[in-house]
Amino acid sequence: MKNILKISLLTILSTPLFSADFITIGTGGVTGTYYPTGSAICKFVNQYKKESKIRCSVESTDGSLYNLDAIKNGDLDFGIVQSDIVYQASKGAGVFKDAKFSKLKSVMAIYPELLTLVTKKDANIHNLLDIKGKRINLGNSGSGNETTTLTLFDEVGIKKSDLKEAATFGASEMPDALKNNKIDGYFYMVGHPTINIKDAANFSEIRIISIEDNILNSLINKYPYFAKADIKAGTYKGQNIDVSTFGVKAVLVTNENMDDNIVYFLVKAILENFDEFKKLHPAYANITKESLLNGLSAPLHDGAKRYFKEVGLIK
Repeated sequence: MKNILKISLLTILSTPLFSADFITIGTGGVTGTYYPTGSAICKFVNQYKKESKIRCSVESTDGSLYNLDAIKNGDLDFGIVQSDIVYQASKGAGVFKDAKFSKLKSVMAIYPELLTLVTKKDANIHNLLDIKGKRINLGNSGSGNETTTLTLFDEVGIKKSDLKEAATFGASEMPDALKNNKIDGYFYMVGHPTINIKDAANFSEIRIISIEDNILNSLINKYPYFAKADIKAGTYKGQNIDVSTFGVKAVLVTNENMDDNIVYFLVKAILENFDEFKKLHPAYANITKESLLNGLSAPLHDGAKRYFKEVGLIK
């Protein structure tokens, strides 16, 4: 009898008071904007853990393409991904021509991110074509950053072989690579302002390069998920003029198999704390609840759709 009571007591003590769903959001490098965005989402999701039974954690990753693959393989529950990459994956286009992700679903489009060419001032790069013969970082091989950069290259007729070196440093490595003269410049798809470029500007004299209007107009006519935008003067040390470029949206995505209630509570956690959420990063300054639905390149997940309907943002 004593043994039975002992086993019963151990069973009670070892049984959780309630079951919980643990979700992980894939982001990007810690000095970019994806990582703090994932952390901000988890902050509010975890405030509802008693009600929702959901625990949220964030994972630093190599970015968009890694996150998509990990969601597809079941290694991540959610991920932040560039909207152009979401479009290609859901349509079976571009780098996903033979690998369509038909179960990919959008949760919300969070903020705009812009392709940014950061160069050392003494590298004498004044326009896009000046990168020929230079050491330019394109991002991790196969990353969303590299994919968008190569789309731009195709538009203007630049090849990797035109560069002295096509480097593949990760996002967190790029400012140091510039500072230590390992590269002359780097492309970065990111929301502004970002610690990454602030670090580069603090340790090196930098120049951020504008892309000419004729190139931007041609690119956007061909790829409607791109949009023109400016990086405003004064965003970074030494940047005294507006910089013209183009961008996409940073979209939170998941697999269609993700539980509707989990997605519902995630969206609810952000929208019910929206003003506080916007204060967590300068890149969110101009977003609205309505803009969370703009730039979705894959269908909306049913759980997200349910909450957006409840608050009247969609019919």
